[in-house]
Amino acid sequence: MSKPRSLSLAAYRVLSWGVPHPSVAATGPRPEGEVLWVHVNSEDRLRVVSDLCQRILAVRPGLSLLFTVPPDTDLAPWAEHAPSLIKLPAEQTGGARAFLDHWRPDIGLWVGGGLMPNVITRAEEKGIPLLLIEAETDTKVARGGRWLPDITRYTLDCFDQVLAPTEEAARAIRRLGIAFSKVTVSPPLRISPMPRPWPEDELIEINHALSGRPVWLAACVKDTEFISVLSAHRQAMKILPRLALVMNVADPAESSPLQRRLETMDLRCACWDDGQPIEDTTQVILSSEAEDLGLWHRVSSVTFMGSSLDRGAGGQDPLTSTALGSAVVHGPFVHLHRDSYERLGRAGAARAVRSATELGDAVVEMLAPDRCADMALAGWQVVTEGAPQSDQMVEMVQDMLDRRRAQDART
Repeated sequence: MSKPRSLSLAAYRVLSWGVPHPSVAATGPRPEGEVLWVHVNSEDRLRVVSDLCQRILAVRPGLSLLFTVPPDTDLAPWAEHAPSLIKLPAEQTGGARAFLDHWRPDIGLWVGGGLMPNVITRAEEKGIPLLLIEAETDTKVARGGRWLPDITRYTLDCFDQVLAPTEEAARAIRRLGIAFSKVTVSPPLRISPMPRPWPEDELIEINHALSGRPVWLAACVKDTEFISVLSAHRQAMKILPRLALVMNVADPAESSPLQRRLETMDLRCACWDDGQPIEDTTQVILSSEAEDLGLWHRVSSVTFMGSSLDRGAGGQDPLTSTALGSAVVHGPFVHLHRDSYERLGRAGAARAVRSATELGDAVVEMLAPDRCADMALAGWQVVTEGAPQSDQMVEMVQDMLDRRRAQDART
C-alpha cells in the first residue's frame, strides 16, 4: 500500500509539472507476461547489470526486460552494450504516469543514483515493488523543486529494499530517515560469467588429436594483428617445437585469405571450419566461428585476447576465457573492458604486452605448468568473487516477482 503523500512531494509535483511527454507510449507495445523494469544511471554499469539480468532470465522463463536510462542520455556510447534502451521522461514533464501506465512493470530495479522523484514515487503509489542497488543519495530533481528539503528522503523511502555499496553509504542513507531494516550493505555487482557446457565427446576428441601438445589461443584477432600473432608463434616454437596455435579471426571473411597467407609462410594449417583434421604436424588451427571459442578456451592453457594490439580497437571481454581456465594475455588497447582487465591484472591472472616479441615471450613463460596453474587459479577467484552478490540479487528479484504474482492472483 502506498504511503500518504507528503506536502513536499505534492509541492514538488506542482513545481515540476509540464507538458505530458508524447513519445513514451510510442516506443513499442508492452510485452505479454511479467516485465522487469531495470533503470541504469551510468553506461559503465550497463554491462554488469545485463549480465545479472541474463541470470534472472535463466531461472524465470517468460520474463521480459525493460531497460531505461536517464532522459538526457546520449545513447551513442551505450550502443556497444546491447539491450534496447528507453529514455525516461524528464522530471519537468507529466510523462512519469504515462510511462508506468504503458509499460505496467511488475517490479522495478534501480541501479545507482540519479533518483527521479516523479517516476519513483508514481511507481510506489501504483504498488510496484522497487529495489535500489549500488545506492547513492543524489536525486535528479526538477529545477523548481530544489528547495524542498525532504524530497530525497521521500524518494528513497519508496524502495522496498536499499542495497548500499559500502557501510559509509548505508549510514548516509539511514541518516536521511530511512528505516534501518530497509538498508543493507552489498558490494557492487561484478560480472560472473556462466559459459555454456560443451559436449564431452568433442572435448575428448580434440584433446586426443592434440596429443598433450602445448596449445595457445589467439581469440578475435583483427587482420592488422595477424602478423604480430604469427610472428609471436614462430618465436615461441623455437622454445616449444610442438606448440600449436588456435587462430580465431574476428572477421570470418578473413579466414580464407589468412589460410593462403599461412601456406606462403610455410606454416602447416588445419582449417577447423572446413573440417580439416588436426595432425601431429599441424602448427596453426584456423577458426572463424565465435561459438567455437568455448571449445578453444577449454583446450588452450593461454589465450591472447585479440582486438587489443591495434589502437582504438577496444579489446574483448576476457572473463569467459578466465572462467574456462585459460590464462590471459592482451595488448594495451582494452578500454571497452578496462575494469575486467585491471581486476585480472591486479590478481596476477592476466599479462599485458605491447609487441609481437613481448607476446612470444609471454606465451612461452605462461605455458610453464606452474605459472599457468597459478594464473588460472587467480583468474577463477576473480570471476567468482561477484557470484554471491549476483545470486543474492537473483533471489531477491525472484522473491519480489513471486510476491507480486501472488498479490495479483488475490485481486
